[in-house]
Formats: sequence, structure tokens, C-alpha cells
Amino acid sequence: MMSFKLSSEQQAIIDMAREFAHKEMMPKAAHFDETMDYPWDIIKKAHANGLLNLGLKEEHGGLGVGSLVQSMVVEELAYGCSGMSTAITANDLALGPLLVAANQEQIEEFVKPMVNEAKMAAYCVTEPGAGSDVAGIRTSCKKDGDNYILNGEKMWITNGSVASWYFVLATMDSSLGHKGMCGFVVPSNLPGIIVGKKEVNLGQRCSDTRGIVFKDVKVPKKYLLGKEGEGFKYAMKAFDHSRPFVAAVGVGIAQCAMDHAVKYSLERKTFGKPIAEHQAVAFMISDMATEIEAARLLYQKAAWMADEGIKNTKWCSMAKCLGGDIAVKVSQDAVQIFGGYGYNSEYPVEKLYRDSKICQIYEGTQQIQRVIISRAVFAEYSKS
Repeated sequence: MMSFKLSSEQQAIIDMAREFAHKEMMPKAAHFDETMDYPWDIIKKAHANGLLNLGLKEEHGGLGVGSLVQSMVVEELAYGCSGMSTAITANDLALGPLLVAANQEQIEEFVKPMVNEAKMAAYCVTEPGAGSDVAGIRTSCKKDGDNYILNGEKMWITNGSVASWYFVLATMDSSLGHKGMCGFVVPSNLPGIIVGKKEVNLGQRCSDTRGIVFKDVKVPKKYLLGKEGEGFKYAMKAFDHSRPFVAAVGVGIAQCAMDHAVKYSLERKTFGKPIAEHQAVAFMISDMATEIEAARLLYQKAAWMADEGIKNTKWCSMAKCLGGDIAVKVSQDAVQIFGGYGYNSEYPVEKLYRDSKICQIYEGTQQIQRVIISRAVFAEYSKS
């Protein structure tokens, strides 16, 4: 039986995340959006409060809260500021392949230290010519004695300049497609790693987004994750855990935009009454509430399935797709409700609108999600 009922301990974690978002993140959201500075102070406070690396299992020193609680925490943090929450939760995406395939030595060296210190990590898969098409990556790895030599370029890497290590997907033989790929955990201080400039993006501007170049980087073979040729599998399994979080980011943005819109519509008057009493506005709010709840339930189901060990790829794509779409739609409608004020940077919905767009792009575009969903649906019908 499916149940999203939480224990008192789980609810306490979510309540703490909500309080942290309102007290620590929201008051500084505009500042970090304007300066584009990396929010180190917020990151360190999040770590001190146990809100960093929530995906770590108890045997690794983590809380072992599971995907459902983790995704609900992400929603709360994204409500406070999705740029900060993306910086915080990028660790969980990077950790995903390690939690699937790392051996004990790798766990000791890279995973456990993150419990004691606010260390950041990055998921290095996307390339200038290979985004949603992960199978098209060109970063190469070649054996050289006790090392692998990495050469290639990654792009749009969150936490690129602040990460202490990277999960890197590379190919030994591009003719083999995804079967020729290997996954590595790569310390960021190895010679030959070149970190690019900070990218100035439309939204989520305090998130550290960079290009990373690997030029004849010698990676000790002990840093190979699992087996050669299975890197793609490890990378994709991480998505089944992380895509509900991306959906939750979208829901957090949308919920924040709706709350601002509701408050404004009750205060702003036209023709002698609050605009909330005009049906045109009231129906927009009604649609917002309905769509947010639908997206929330969908990401919660996808996360619950992950916790239960049920294959959730289709549901993750559905959740990510709907979560991203409603983030854009709801924040756009919030701007419309605010009118001219909504178009101004002194009011919060303008930032929320800019922040929302990336939810339709990162971790696989909406179009790729629809490909995954349609294939799953057709496969199910072909079996019946």
C-alpha cells in the first residue's frame, strides 16, 4: 500500500528545512541573485543543521531519510531560494553514482568526509555537444598502467569551482555507445583539470555553474567506479533518485510564486475591490493550486517508489516534466497578477520566473522526459 505518512522524526526534518528556508535563505535570496556570489555561509549553516547530503545512508554517517523525505526537504529549500537549493542538492546528484557503485575504500575517502565538513561535489556528465543525449559524450578515458588518462570538456557543471571531487562519465570506446562508458570519482585538485569562468545565467544566479576541461588528467585506477563499461548505468540510476528532487524544486518555486500572488491579490484593489474577487484572477489562483498539488503528489510517488525499490524511471520523468512546467507557468501567472510590479526586480516574482526556466532544462529537457515517458507507455501496451 502506498503511503506518504511521515514519522515524527521525518516531519521534524521537513519543519526544520521550512524554518531554515524562511529565516536563512529568503532574506538573502535577492542579494545572492544580484551579486551572484556563491552562498558559502548558507551552505555551511545547512550542513550544520543536517540539511546537506541527506541522501547518505546511516552506515555512511548520514541520516538515511530516504528519497521521499529528501524530496520534500528540497521543496522547502527551493521555496526559500532555488539557486541556493540547487547548490545544496547538487551534492546528492554527484553522490548518486557512488552510493550505487563505490567500494568501501572510495566511500571512506570521498563520502564519509562530507558528513563532518561542508564539502561540495559535482556531477560531470553534460558536455558542450552532449546534454540530454548522455550517450553522445566525447570525454575519453584510456588505460595507462595504474592510471586512466582523461581528456575532454564538460559544460554547465553545478558546483564546478567549489567541488572537492567530481563524478565524471567518460568513454573508452565511443563506437560502443553507452556500453563503452566508465564512471570515475575524480579529486578536483588533480593536475590537468581546468575550471572555466562562472557562467552568468538567466536565473539561479548564485549557483556556481562552470565548464570543466580535463587535459591528460591521470586518474588512479582505484577511482574507477564499479566496472569498466558500466558508467552509464551508474549515471542513469542516479537520475532515478535525483529527478524527483528537480520536480520538487519546481514545486517549491511554484508554491512560493503562488503564495506571493495570493497575498498581493488580496491587497491590490481595482474597481473598488481586491483583485482576488475578480474571476479572471481567482481562476488563475485556482489553477495554480490544482497544478501545484498534482505536481507535488507526482514527485512524492516517484520518490516513494525509489524508497520501496520499485522501478520508477517513467514516474521520475513524469514528475520532472510536470514539476518543471508548472514552475514556469505558475511563476509566469504570478508575474501577470502583479502586473507592472511583477516585471520589476524589486518584487519577488520576477526572480522566481527567471529561476523557474532551468527546471525545464537541467537533468534532461522536457522533450527528453517525454521521449522516456512515451517509450515506457508504448512498452507497457506492447506487453498487454
